[in-house]
Amino acid sequence: MEKNTLFDKIWDAHVVKSVPAGPDVFFIDKHFIHEVTSPVAFLNLEKRGIGVKYPHRTIATPDHNVPTVDQDQTIKDKLSRMQVEKLRENCAKYDIELHDLGSAHHGIVHVIGPELGVTQPGMTIVCGDSHTSTHGAFGAIAFGIGTSEVEMVLATQCIMQSKPKKMRISVEGALGKGVTSKDIILYIISKISAAGATGYFVEYAGSTIRSLSMEARMTICNMSIEMGARGGLIAPDQTTYDFLKGKQYAPAGEDWEKAVAYWNTLRTDDGAVFDEELTFDAADIEPMITYGTNPGMGIKVVDNIPSTEGMEGSNKTSYLKALDYMGFAPGEPILGKSVDYVFVGSCTNGRIEDIRAVAQFVKGHKKADSITAWIVPGSREVEKQAQAEGLVAILEEAGFELRQPGCSACLAMNDDKIPAGKYAVSTSNRNFEGRQGPGARTLLASPLTVAAVAITGKITDPREVFKA
Repeated sequence: MEKNTLFDKIWDAHVVKSVPAGPDVFFIDKHFIHEVTSPVAFLNLEKRGIGVKYPHRTIATPDHNVPTVDQDQTIKDKLSRMQVEKLRENCAKYDIELHDLGSAHHGIVHVIGPELGVTQPGMTIVCGDSHTSTHGAFGAIAFGIGTSEVEMVLATQCIMQSKPKKMRISVEGALGKGVTSKDIILYIISKISAAGATGYFVEYAGSTIRSLSMEARMTICNMSIEMGARGGLIAPDQTTYDFLKGKQYAPAGEDWEKAVAYWNTLRTDDGAVFDEELTFDAADIEPMITYGTNPGMGIKVVDNIPSTEGMEGSNKTSYLKALDYMGFAPGEPILGKSVDYVFVGSCTNGRIEDIRAVAQFVKGHKKADSITAWIVPGSREVEKQAQAEGLVAILEEAGFELRQPGCSACLAMNDDKIPAGKYAVSTSNRNFEGRQGPGARTLLASPLTVAAVAITGKITDPREVFKA
């Protein structure tokens, strides 16, 4: 009997037609859209005189360009305003479900999908956004697509896609104190590089992964793209089912029992073969931070920035260019570096678990005077929960500014930009040059490390600040 991986099982069940020596015609169960990559797709549909094939399979929300203050007022930026208005018009025209600014379930697309129970095991999910891989945490095949592919999915509910190679990354053992899922994924990327999984779809496995909450699993799958992977996924289990049960779009009653029976088949068969297998020891993972201009340039927060020893040619040139941009030198410690901003949020770490963690650690402390601290919930639901649990009061007492839901300072497409030359320690997913604003310098870290930095005003090992 053929042994299949989890990825194979889902992929093969969604192939409509295989093109000889070409890509598969691949059916998409759910399509998420936002204001940035959808307007041109809809415009092209209109030009071609065709509609949306299955409107009920598409869900929309504005998130990238939206302001995170005064969301009840007219958006000041003209382009952002036009894009949001176009999203509203297109959703109304084609009868697509829209979670608009101010609505009960507005938020970042990759936060609201799981919250609503739209994201489910065994699904294929796409969005015109690279971090669609987040949804893979539920045992789904989820990946980002371009605008022309957004158009293709709207028109046909299918996409032309070549099947990627398969990689399994196992993490085994118990995590140390102060170590989070963000540290796990930053550690993995630092080990295999920002291109180390190019051409692969990654399944995360092992006892460490199985011990994680759904929020933590989403963080890991979210950043699969940052090591070049097409996406990442984790086999569903009781943790997945407990998270989904009772959600608005989750199955109920007899349908729930049938769904769980199917979901229980969604695991890699013993003996199934991967193109690449990697295993890491959780005991070696410590709080991580990036020091350069791609997510692979990461180190343990207690380590020194790598020296140029052994580097040659273009590798050395590009490495020194990255450090020059960051204002760092090879071989120096990163601990103690002064910081200007901290940002907690994004589709990577903008969930209630992340905000709880930060609030728990800063309770009774004040942020450093030199720090501007932004905390941005990933959705209205997260914002509401944070208020109800008293987290907002704790964070505001500590000097954090709580903003309204949106992508915010993850990317420089809205008003929440880091000024040129300033340092930001961020829970987001990318640290490219200018990612958080022209000339901004970004260091990626976990919510706990961000909390420690906020309190001390400098790069700090969270285990030293929060020993209690």
